[in-house]
Amino acid sequence: MAVSTETAAPGTAGTGGRAPRARRRTGGWRTALTFWYFVGPFFIGLLVFTYIPVVWSAYLSFFDARNTVTPLPEDFVGFGNYARMLQDAAFTDSLVTFTVFAAFIVPLTFACSLALALLLNRVRLMRAFFRSVFFLPFACSYVVASLVWKMSIFNGVRYGMANSILDLFGIEDVPWLFDPNPPWYWLVIVTLRLWIQCGFYMILFIAALQQIPEHLYEAAYVDGAKPGWQTFWHITLPQLRATSVAVLMLILIAAYQAFDEFYNLIGNQAYARPPLMYLYTTALGTQQDLGRGSAGALILALIIAIVTVLQGRFLGFGNAEEK
Repeated sequence: MAVSTETAAPGTAGTGGRAPRARRRTGGWRTALTFWYFVGPFFIGLLVFTYIPVVWSAYLSFFDARNTVTPLPEDFVGFGNYARMLQDAAFTDSLVTFTVFAAFIVPLTFACSLALALLLNRVRLMRAFFRSVFFLPFACSYVVASLVWKMSIFNGVRYGMANSILDLFGIEDVPWLFDPNPPWYWLVIVTLRLWIQCGFYMILFIAALQQIPEHLYEAAYVDGAKPGWQTFWHITLPQLRATSVAVLMLILIAAYQAFDEFYNLIGNQAYARPPLMYLYTTALGTQQDLGRGSAGALILALIIAIVTVLQGRFLGFGNAEEK
């Protein structure tokens, strides 16, 4: 009788391969537990402080919720809060204020960030230093920057830096933040946001510039393209398309969320009140109308989503052919 010389692996004899499958199953559970060990706290924070408030805000928008976050069933008003917000001249005027603000800040931030990126991408000496200098303002809070702009640079009296410079040229002091005619306050708000934001978007553009293959420029020079505008328009800018669209979307969304600089520089003034300022005073101010405030917040979120999607579709963001 033949005797088999094959020896079964320890722990697997007579199991038909069940032990390796059990080890894989154990390893899968261990991997899942490790994943949730690291991700769980962040997911819980996101759920508690973001998703649940958003859902509850949508719930409140259908009720006459004054001075309460738990309205009664008889306080249900349907889409009445949405209709009231859309018919409220103060709310629609705040949307117009945002439109003016975005018309200034979006193209200026984009152009300044791209210009800084192009300049610093060519710097060979102290490159890290200059990048850090321009990026550092992004770490500053809007509240602190607003106080510096308001009390030191554009404080509206002759001892402010801006008016001191104007005095050197014999120009009268300008009430930068206290007179809507002419609207000098736009200069204060736009320069503040440019100072804070440009460094961040500059870093995004620099990262994209470093991904452009050098042989594209070499081929362009061989074909007779001149360094400067021609290579920028026909090579650099098309290669930055995806990053440019993403930056435009981020700038536009950030403009919709403008609050700190308006609140700290001007306060709750009707001539320069962005949507978030109006919603803040409606829901948390003297009115304490959480129903209307929630409805206005959802209207604003819907506008942001629509504009973002249309901008992405119009500019071709996320097309499969982009690399």
